[in-house]
Amino acid sequence: MAEEKGPARELDCVGLFCPEPIARTKEEIEKVAVGEVLKVEADDPAAEEDITRWAKRTGHEIIGLEKEEGILTFYIRRTK
Repeated sequence: MAEEKGPARELDCVGLFCPEPIARTKEEIEKVAVGEVLKVEADDPAAEEDITRWAKRTGHEIIGLEKEEGILTFYIRRTK
């Protein structure tokens, strides 16, 4: 689901629990340009709801979400 050129940055939040995945995602999205994609991997079960809500609230776009063997992989496009 990632764009053809791949994400501009990747963030590994595996092993971290609330509120770390969302806090780090918020910091990391500021490091990519508008229109670029941030890939975030997390294994905290709350991360799916937390990151999805955060993206909706802040206006960023989740262009992909994969779930495999307990790992959630988000592809988030920075929109502003």
